[in-house]
Amino acid sequence: MSTKHYFPETAVNTLVPRALKALCAANPSFSLIEDQRVVLNNAHNRSQVSLISGGGSGHEPAWSGYVGDGLLSAVACGDIFASPSMKQVLAAIAAVPSDKGTILLITNYTGDKLHFGLAAERALAGGFAGKCIVLPATDDVSIGRSRSEKVGRRGLAGNVITMKILGAAAAKGYSFERCVEIGKAVNEQLVSIGSVLDHCHVPGRQNHDEIGDHVCVIGAGIHNEPGAQKISPFPSVEDLISQLLALLCDQNDPERAFVKFNENDDNVLLINNYGGLSTLELGALTQETLAQLETKWNIKPTKIYSAMFETSLNGPGFSITLCNLTTAANKSKASVSELMKLLGAETKAPSWPNVLSNTSTKEARKGTPVVDIEKRSEVSAKEDIKVDPKLLNASIRLACERAIAAEPNLTKWDMVMGDGDCGEGVKGVSESILQILDNGAAKSGSIFAVLQAIIDAVDDMGGTLGAIFGILLAAFATSIRSQKSISPSDITSMDLLAPSLAHAVESLKQHTGARVGDRTVMDVLLPFSETLEKERDLGKAVKSAETAAEGTRDLKPKFGRASYVGAGGEEQRLPDPGAWALMEMVKGIYDASK
Repeated sequence: MSTKHYFPETAVNTLVPRALKALCAANPSFSLIEDQRVVLNNAHNRSQVSLISGGGSGHEPAWSGYVGDGLLSAVACGDIFASPSMKQVLAAIAAVPSDKGTILLITNYTGDKLHFGLAAERALAGGFAGKCIVLPATDDVSIGRSRSEKVGRRGLAGNVITMKILGAAAAKGYSFERCVEIGKAVNEQLVSIGSVLDHCHVPGRQNHDEIGDHVCVIGAGIHNEPGAQKISPFPSVEDLISQLLALLCDQNDPERAFVKFNENDDNVLLINNYGGLSTLELGALTQETLAQLETKWNIKPTKIYSAMFETSLNGPGFSITLCNLTTAANKSKASVSELMKLLGAETKAPSWPNVLSNTSTKEARKGTPVVDIEKRSEVSAKEDIKVDPKLLNASIRLACERAIAAEPNLTKWDMVMGDGDCGEGVKGVSESILQILDNGAAKSGSIFAVLQAIIDAVDDMGGTLGAIFGILLAAFATSIRSQKSISPSDITSMDLLAPSLAHAVESLKQHTGARVGDRTVMDVLLPFSETLEKERDLGKAVKSAETAAEGTRDLKPKFGRASYVGAGGEEQRLPDPGAWALMEMVKGIYDASK
């Protein structure tokens, strides 16, 4: 884990205040009591139950990011991984008074329990709250029943599920007692387990417990605590998820069977990023978890969350939480649909993923559309343009043969200042086109039939040149089709080819900034097209292409890798391979037509 930080030694004292000021600046509905590091919702309604949370900083977006209508009324933020003081919590209680009562939502850590508990007693004694209770989140299963009997299970990211449900309940005007009843029932049905690759790094502190490169930790908390188990050699993702889910779901484990999952229960799955995993990797972990939940445990979550909910600074790890809403609903004398609506209710808290609101995996989904990218609109007999089949076949065949013969030089030239794939690409697509011709693509004489077959081959070419040719040919086909009045007798009818190619080149220019003089295929294509359009003479156009291809020997590259790899010297006397390949092709078409 990197020990580099933009805020180094002094970060413990300065990082939290700065972050809170920025959060409040970005959310005008927030206020910040700076000396107590309390963030509060200005729109809090005292006729609703007050929900207050907090704890050590470094777990963002928990908990300051969850302040807002429909979620928390206020939070008290301690130093990094350190509980806020009693005075901070009391300041939060006083800042958002409630006529119904105040609930303090915390994770089950000793410092938080003591300071929030003391604040609750002081609030009652001082008249800041008529009713006040602390609800600790106890969802971690890693320690087990025996070892956690006295202090209770640790709190992990599962607490945000309880928090969200109660936030919506408070907003809907639920009583203090009802909120407490639901909160306790939901918390009892939470199980979480965490895994990390390494410790996070706290600015200004030194880690003493090293985790080896070939070690994976199971049962990791969010404060750099040693994990319950270190696994070496490093397990596969499949094995890791299997072990984690066994700790959550195995009813035969007397130490950890805290929640029972029955068939058809409505369950919530929450995958939490500890802060150091990419969104991509977290998504893949979520998919593996879902797959194993269904195949091994017959659990299909009704609601799925996957994001950063409660981090450990930059910790490279994640946690899995399951919540049985069916059992929670039964124990709190609520319906599952009621709890689901509360969980999915909209909130103005900036860090809650409202994009997931009001969604359930059990809701009917629209069918996935069947997409056939190979399907094309049919060309009617009236629209089709046909030419002499023998001439069509011969022209395209010779163009491909010339390009294949040039491959050794194209490859050699491209290896000097490019990545060496130009010759191979040109040869590969040319061989594919020859195979298409061998299969009879030109027998009907239909220009469209041959063009579509060639376009399909070019689509598989890849590389910059493949994209250039693909755009050009697709636009060329579209342009030809639009010229319904032309009925040429052969492929060299310039009244058909010249304007169609000109239109295609203009379309291509919308997708690339390369022009004449940049040492690309455009150095040949543009003069060839312009001459063909002006003179309506294929021979003259080919001559301009030959001149342009030779001229690329003296040009300095301005696009692609060659623009910064080759910088003067003998290689500058080599022609551009893409431009040369196109010249060979159009020359082959012309020679076959004579």
